[in-house]
Amino acid sequence: MKILAIADVEEKILWDFFDKELVKDVDLIISCGDLSVHYLDFLVSMTNCPLLYVHGNHDSSYQKNPPLGCTCIEDRVFDYRGLRILGLGGSMRYREGPYMYDEKEMRSRYGKVRSKITMRNGFDILVTHAPAKGFGDLPDLPHNGFDTFNEIMYRHKPKYMLHGHVHKSYGRIEGEHVHPAGTHIINCCGYHFLDIGEDEHPQRGKTGSFLYDLMVSMSRRESDEI
Repeated sequence: MKILAIADVEEKILWDFFDKELVKDVDLIISCGDLSVHYLDFLVSMTNCPLLYVHGNHDSSYQKNPPLGCTCIEDRVFDYRGLRILGLGGSMRYREGPYMYDEKEMRSRYGKVRSKITMRNGFDILVTHAPAKGFGDLPDLPHNGFDTFNEIMYRHKPKYMLHGHVHKSYGRIEGEHVHPAGTHIINCCGYHFLDIGEDEHPQRGKTGSFLYDLMVSMSRRESDEI
């Protein structure tokens, strides 16, 4: 499975000078936030791919005009062909406004979604806007990372974490890290292609969670009957 992960910067090669060759093999687009609604609308229509997104701290316009044809995965575990994707967008709170949280609030969000993670016997990709504390964040409050994300990675050991927020133009920014829990962390500011092997996630309906796999099996059966 080929994923196009995007964040923060509307890339000309994906918009003004759109090159269909660049995205011809893409199966799924994931937005890590702070992108124009029109940019997301354009990409989902031009690629004919599903687009999942979380909010960045500058996405207040989404409240009235969310991107069309796209799926918000905030505070949920989304199953795409067996790939389990957890979304926790937003940045550290540094002023009043939506999609900003302090550490306690982010930990509370995680607490509310833990039952969904357990139901699916874990997850494979953590999608955020802000980085994890100590892994690609900056010392100023707006660009601090969340320690909650470290807790999540230690506890659940997802294969990947995708984030944005820290622009690569800010200076000597390392775009990728390997977390001590084994998670491959990628700063997707601009765009990044990620190839996911079939062996990196369970087949859909074969997570090892009896109840969830039964639900998936029943939904498939209903679709076949229709």
